[in-house]
Amino acid sequence: MHSSAGSTVWYIPDGYIPEDSSGKLASHESVCVLNSGSMDAMAEFTIFFEDRDPIDGIYVTVPGRRTRHIRTSSLTNGTETIPVGIPYAIQVTSSLPVIVQYSRLDSTQAENALMSTMAFPINQT
Repeated sequence: MHSSAGSTVWYIPDGYIPEDSSGKLASHESVCVLNSGSMDAMAEFTIFFEDRDPIDGIYVTVPGRRTRHIRTSSLTNGTETIPVGIPYAIQVTSSLPVIVQYSRLDSTQAENALMSTMAFPINQT
């Protein structure tokens, strides 16, 4: 049996899907979730906004000893998705400890920009 590394709660405070892209690559954001444990983890995404209620109830299964790369534009609770051109933040709550990384490809200009950072983990006591 392999033990899980990471935390069960993660935050990504700066999310934004640009409305426009230039060139062949579309601007996008991704959340990478690594589950190093042997059991499947259920990750729940909550999307927060400046001026509206959060989007709750977005679930993604991350199989044991696997990684999932999830485009934020694909996250849905069945009725709501993240709107483009609106700042947002993400909370990831997992049933088991996982590791979360966030990446953004900004192709709004001819010179593409790629940014990646670890999400902020909350240590559970």
